[in-house]
Amino acid sequence: MMSTKFTRTALFISSFKRVPCLSDNSLRRNLSNTSSRWAEVGFIGLGNMGSRMAANLLSKGHKVTVFDVNSMAINTALKQGATNASSPAEIASKLKTIVTMLPASQHVTEVYNGQNGIFNSMKPGTLMLDCSTIDANVSRELATLAEGRSAVFMDAPVSGGVGAAQAGTLTFMVGGGNKDHFDRAKGVLQDMGNGQAAKICNNMLLAIEMIGVSEAMNLGMKLGLEPKLLLEIINMASGQCWTSKVYSPVPGTMENVPSARQYSGGFGTALMSKDLGLAMDAASQVKAPTPLGSLANNLYKLMVNSGFAPKDFSSVFQFIQGAAKNK
Repeated sequence: MMSTKFTRTALFISSFKRVPCLSDNSLRRNLSNTSSRWAEVGFIGLGNMGSRMAANLLSKGHKVTVFDVNSMAINTALKQGATNASSPAEIASKLKTIVTMLPASQHVTEVYNGQNGIFNSMKPGTLMLDCSTIDANVSRELATLAEGRSAVFMDAPVSGGVGAAQAGTLTFMVGGGNKDHFDRAKGVLQDMGNGQAAKICNNMLLAIEMIGVSEAMNLGMKLGLEPKLLLEIINMASGQCWTSKVYSPVPGTMENVPSARQYSGGFGTALMSKDLGLAMDAASQVKAPTPLGSLANNLYKLMVNSGFAPKDFSSVFQFIQGAAKNK
């Protein structure tokens, strides 16, 4: 069994070493029997992101069977036209295309390889797309297990947050499989939006960027600058970035962002802290120096321990303001 780097140009694709699925004839036959634009999808995990992703699949005409431990989330999906299953195993026994969107590595492992997991009843040729942000080693292990069952596991973590999930404009970073598998995956992913290694690198950079903008804005305000004017100046100068242009952390400077609604919604601080932890684990494994990433990781951990966990990660501005007041 060999490892291969995958680089493709559709949606947004990670290029990192993964264990690919074997291209044996039986697997190719099983996969080719399913249209690249299928109609029936199993969806497991109906949290803030998953519920909106499943809703987009339904709105685009897919038949969706859902599973979640939260009965309220299930009831909402049923009202939108989904059907429900009693376990991940039941979904796998009926459907050959499955999407999972779960909080952490342990949840993904349980859903796939637990007592009532997908692998217990999965059909040959099943395509599984995991959109969770988890340890890349877990993704590799699941890909290997799926391959041994003549099926395909591809990790497809997302970038964009709850707003993008609602609007159907998520970016998927897909790793694993071959071109045939990717073309098949694209049929469902493109109805929810536009691999783990790329996702954690992106989110580490995003955290650093958010902290930088927050520090700069707080400094400028302490120096007497009006925040909205300062943000406009930054966005016309070399300091401009995605955070300053699209996702301002400063209340009153931008509409329709979490900072405009007391940091509710968006991408939670606890989730950002989790992703930074994954980035630090990966950096340690490959001996990549991440001095700013490490500082960001420590800062977001401190925020979680200080009651900011449920707030959007842009609340780092509020945290920095509070720290300055306490000096």
